[in-house]
This record gives sequence, C-alpha cells and structure tokens, in this order.
Amino acid sequence: MSSPKEPQLDWDNLTYTALDESLAENQRWSTWPSVEHLHHGPRPYPDWLVTSSAAIDTDLGVLKTGKEADVVLVERAVPGDPQQSCHLAAKRYRTAEHRLFRRDTAYTEGRGVRNTRDTRAMARKSSHGRAIEAGLWAQAEWSSLMSLYAAGVPVPYPVQLDGGEICMELICDSGADAAPRLHQVRPAFESMVSLYDQLLAAMRTMTAMGIVHGDLSPYNTLVADLDVSPRLVIIDVPQVVELASNPHAMEFLQRDCANMAHWFTSRGFGVDEGELFADLLGYAW
Repeated sequence: MSSPKEPQLDWDNLTYTALDESLAENQRWSTWPSVEHLHHGPRPYPDWLVTSSAAIDTDLGVLKTGKEADVVLVERAVPGDPQQSCHLAAKRYRTAEHRLFRRDTAYTEGRGVRNTRDTRAMARKSSHGRAIEAGLWAQAEWSSLMSLYAAGVPVPYPVQLDGGEICMELICDSGADAAPRLHQVRPAFESMVSLYDQLLAAMRTMTAMGIVHGDLSPYNTLVADLDVSPRLVIIDVPQVVELASNPHAMEFLQRDCANMAHWFTSRGFGVDEGELFADLLGYAW
C-alpha cells in the first residue's frame, strides 16, 4: 500500500492571521452561526473551540489530499482577539465528477435513502443519482464521527458539517505540529504495547456497536504525543458499514484486522490477524 506525497506546511510560522472586514481571498466569515444546530458537534463544546459569530475562517494550506476529499488547515479566530483562535482540519468532499474513489457500491450496500426517487436514481447511476451519492459521503462521515465520539472511540472531535465540508479537531503532536500517521512512526516497544491496547479497545467498541471501519490501516490512524504518552486517533470514517445490513461487512472487518496486524508485526510487535478477528467477533453480537 502506498501513500501519496503529503503537502508541506511551515508549522513554525503559523501565526494568528485574523483580519478585519476586508477579507483576503483565502478567508470567509465563520460558517458556525449559519450551520443548523444538528450539524454542530456534541455538547459541551470543548474549551479550545471558537464559536463566536465574529470569527473569521482562514485557509492556511492543504494538510492531505485524498481520493474523495482534501483536508485543509483552517484558522478560526476573532479579529483583534488572539485569545479567541483555534486551528481546525476542514475535510472538503469533491463533487462526483472529481472524485477518484471507485468502490462506492460495496460500502453503500444497505445504506438507506429516504427518498425513493433518489434511491432509484442511485441504482441507475444517473447524474442525479451520482450527485446524491456524493453528498451522502460527507453526511455518512459526520454521522459516524458523532456516533464514534459519543461511544468513546478515539476520533477527532466533530466540529460542524456544512454541505460537503466537515470541520473537525486538528490532531497535533506534543510539538504543536500535525500528528503523523501510524505508518510514519517507529515507536519504542512500550509505546507499541500502548498503541495496540488502544487499537484493540477501539475496534472492540466499534464491533460492539455493530459497525466496521471498512478501511482501517496505518494510513488513516494518527499518533499524537508519541514521545510523551502515545495516543492513537482513528480518522477517515465515511465508509463505515453496519455488520447487520452490509453483506461485505465481515470481509471488511477481516481486512481491517489484516492491515493493522501486518503493521504491528512488521514493527516487531507480533499480532495474529486471525486471533484479532476472532476476538472481535466475540463483541459483534
């Protein structure tokens, strides 16, 4: 499995940039006030989150490019008040014609759409159906983030959903840079034990919830504070599937186990994918 080359940001020079009413090209007024309350993150809102209607959102650069979306670093801050400033990760889904993800059908089987016309359009793969299907991915990831966060699974705090954009907590390491993905680190043995324990607890919780990540790998798990107290964070959850309704769910769960077991074993911490899979099945029903 290969990883695309990540854009490079100058983290050392990320400073407070909120301006006055003369917005720059990469700025907008915060969308927080215009988003309906059901599309705000769970209460209580974290202390670090800026919710002021006077805040400005500033795009600072691309954090990650992906097949279906790009993740952009955003500063949300109030002009003239550096104390009201935070950084967010804004995941922006591409329109249907610009997405490269081609495995939609296997993930969306069993995923319901209330409008029967939309359901038929999706089945026919018409232009309307493709537009509906594309819009479902952002909503699906938002719903998954909300459910997983509420269940205690280590995912970024979901800040808000606005159309095809999800703003969420920016996961940083102890040096205030963006946390690396699991495949990029080489932890000490003690850290490996902690990271695997966290992974196992997260996967058990998800399985007990009746869901499967569906694309879990070292490329969509982050490691925060590796040199202090390593913390595993699971990201990229738009393709989460239900064990009961998706006929491919067990196949996806087995693949998730294989991906993670292979990485830990390659780092000298032996994990048997079959034993991991069997363990998780004990939490499924």
